[in-house]
Amino acid sequence: MTTTPHAMTRGMVLLFAFCCGAIVANIYYAQPIIGLIAPDIGLSDTMASFIVSLTQIGYALGLFFLVPLGDLLENRRLMIITTVVAIASLLGAAFTEQPNVFLLISLLVGFSSVSVQILIPLAAHLAPEESRGRVVGGIMGGLLLGILLARPVSSLVADHLGWRAMFMIAAALMAAISVVLALTVPKRQPDHSATYGQLIGSLWTLLRQQPVLRQRAFYQGCMFATFSLFWTAVPLELARNHGLSQSEIAIFALVGAIGAIAAPISGRLADAGHTRIASLLAMLFASLSFLPAFIHPAYSVIGLAVTGVVLDFCVQMNMVLGQRAVYSLDAKSRGRLNALYMTSIFIGGAFGSSIASAVYEHGGWLWIVIVGSVFPLLALLRFLCAAQSGSLAERRITP
Repeated sequence: MTTTPHAMTRGMVLLFAFCCGAIVANIYYAQPIIGLIAPDIGLSDTMASFIVSLTQIGYALGLFFLVPLGDLLENRRLMIITTVVAIASLLGAAFTEQPNVFLLISLLVGFSSVSVQILIPLAAHLAPEESRGRVVGGIMGGLLLGILLARPVSSLVADHLGWRAMFMIAAALMAAISVVLALTVPKRQPDHSATYGQLIGSLWTLLRQQPVLRQRAFYQGCMFATFSLFWTAVPLELARNHGLSQSEIAIFALVGAIGAIAAPISGRLADAGHTRIASLLAMLFASLSFLPAFIHPAYSVIGLAVTGVVLDFCVQMNMVLGQRAVYSLDAKSRGRLNALYMTSIFIGGAFGSSIASAVYEHGGWLWIVIVGSVFPLLALLRFLCAAQSGSLAERRITP
């Protein structure tokens, strides 16, 4: 492959982190404001949730069908093209009046926001082996901040400027990002010579041949299911049982963003060879993170905030540890490995968010606590079984 020499300095890592956070935020802006969007475009209440679902489906499709192209086509050009499509999609969302058109655009917004998953493997290529975990961890911190900040920012902008303004601002930000990518990201032309069909077909081969990928995909899929379950249900709990306004819920979400500090920490732990123990602790504490829900009712909001911070920290730590392990498998296949890893994560996240409302309506916050604790426990049990049987393949690749 040909890669223009370009050191992954601290400034470059911060720049990549900002771009990742800004791009991934596109798929979360609509979540807290579908109640404003739906009546304005003539979409029924029962169909409003399709705005979120189709955005996530579009992202999953992009992960599976577009991200593998990072192993075939020049990376910077591919990212710029997808970013341009994102700009057009966001502008379409800002100005359309037709519900069916808006739903189609939501799908495109998700599909075109996957350039973040091309940027992260590129950073892993550019970083030397001894600091790869730190670099990926720093960039993933920006990605998680984008996920966590998108919701409160969207709520605040919609409250003061209207929901369409949020999509216009996002389009302007993507225009700026496309310029940044063109001016700062080095070119990388992969040396993979297969056709696109062979490239997609090889995904199944990679999944079958790489036990680390399967293990890490399962762990993080479970963790992200809990993450999505919590952040979908907690606004309902805060509004209904604690009387918080939309702006106060936005502030609550900002507190949860503290968990993003896990990314650089976990990257350094992985570089130092502590992947196994750090993974164990991440899954264990994620399972225990819901316990503050049982503190005195007068402090229950604080307990929910503690849960949010601890859960975000653990989910982010496990994600970075998993990426560090997966990226160490095959340098030529990092784009496809990342596509499979992230697709599994968003499948877990989509499942968690899809059941959140039903679980909450059926059993209140107690049921959210129970279900939310089960997912990381499943990951922990699978992890312990793999360690016990000696099949934990990270042992062969962890420094």
